[in-house]
Amino acid sequence: MARFTLPTREQVVAYLKEDKWESEQDVDLPNPVPPCWDLKGRARRMQEHFTLREFSGALGDIGTLVPILISLTLQGSASLTSSLFFGGLWNIMTGFIYGVPMCVQPMKSIAAIALTNKFTAGELAGAGLGVSAIVFFLGATRLLWLVTRFVPLPVVKGLQLGTCFQLCKKGVELVKKNAVFWGDGILWSDNLWWASASFVLVLLVYERRRVPVAMVVFMLGVAFALAQTGAHSQFGDVHAGAHFVHVSVPTAREFRTGFLSAGLGQLPLTLLNSVVALAALARELFPGYRPSMTHITGTIGVMNLVGCFLGSMPFCHGSGGLAGQYFFGARTELSLYFLGAVKIVLGVVFGESLLVILRWFPSSFLGVMLFMASIELGLVARNFSLHPHCESRRRQDFVVLLVTAAALVGFSHDGLGFLLGMVTALAFWLHRHLHASTAHPDALLPTRATGSTDYAASHVSAKSGSRPESGSDDFAPDRAAAAGSGPGPSSIDSAPEPRTVAARAAM
Repeated sequence: MARFTLPTREQVVAYLKEDKWESEQDVDLPNPVPPCWDLKGRARRMQEHFTLREFSGALGDIGTLVPILISLTLQGSASLTSSLFFGGLWNIMTGFIYGVPMCVQPMKSIAAIALTNKFTAGELAGAGLGVSAIVFFLGATRLLWLVTRFVPLPVVKGLQLGTCFQLCKKGVELVKKNAVFWGDGILWSDNLWWASASFVLVLLVYERRRVPVAMVVFMLGVAFALAQTGAHSQFGDVHAGAHFVHVSVPTAREFRTGFLSAGLGQLPLTLLNSVVALAALARELFPGYRPSMTHITGTIGVMNLVGCFLGSMPFCHGSGGLAGQYFFGARTELSLYFLGAVKIVLGVVFGESLLVILRWFPSSFLGVMLFMASIELGLVARNFSLHPHCESRRRQDFVVLLVTAAALVGFSHDGLGFLLGMVTALAFWLHRHLHASTAHPDALLPTRATGSTDYAASHVSAKSGSRPESGSDDFAPDRAAAAGSGPGPSSIDSAPEPRTVAARAAM
């Protein structure tokens, strides 16, 4: 019979102090990003990455931005001038705060519902304001801090993998808009020939990270868009000059309609993909860098509590955007400074008239760029467990990852994917909990990143000189050796874990 005892106060405090997304060795890694007040350090880092690849990486997220921006502007739900101006301003702000290419992208769920229901500008603003206010509150009160203490790493990786599949699907849908190789309806500037050519080009230079492939594809798309604009004699509709933003305050009815119709559906997507998964991805791509989820929620709140009142579409951060910019070469805030400056200039100089040219940008190029950027996001899911040498534990973690990703894609809802993933992780934790409690009644608390029970079990071993039963796959051999507990487990379990995230990725 298993004997259950309550954990001590010291055990609870130790558990809450542990970060569940990184191993004990990763805690000691130096931060590669200088703080924002270290201007010399930032300048030195940007100088080291002053390459075409860095500027090319700034364009890694346009596959999401351009289609949504065009659609909302044509419908009259958002101002192109305000969206470009504030989008550029937020790019520069986030680059300065974080020091990494923390992307600024549209709130996709709100945009989808706004296009379906033909939202007014006030209703779109109401949706963005409601979501941002809640996210800002959760961050300011540090309630999201609990996420890194209770959400297992495989659940976060499952969210990233599910988002990868969803974005890949959107990329394919963009390519299918003009999915023809020949026929009367073929466009010379946007067809499957160009989609295939750009896809092959990206694959050929996949391992050659110095080639600015995103910039090449983007400039080719701009050339095609300009050619089509001239062919249709539409350059007369493009007006250069000073364009300004306008105040757009939603009424009470518009706020209620926008928030209830679109904001509630966007809320779990923003919390999970734009905050939780983004923070985990930043740690993965930049080992030693630990972004604060409080800061992330703060910038999301500021972006929309200011911009939505001035006609801008709602913005957030996102793991897919960061993966895309990283894939195409961005490593520092320099890429965001470049992208932000371009957006501000285009918004102020051309304003709404720029839509004439953007409408002709080949969707085949946008789809390929979005598809390949999504693949980069999915690649980080390969490091889904902090127990790479324990086959039993890796199998459980992989099941959690698959359940989370499959539920997210199947239901097209981040919240349901997260919920089912947590239920699966809890079920496995209870199994290990009961197994460990039978062998060691004091081993009740899970440990870092996994929910395993070796934290308390190792202390029991140290006191008694015994080791957990051989069936416990959570036994930590290094702790047992330090406690002088006799021979360790099998060779596969006793192999040392890689010291860094980068080392784990190389395995």
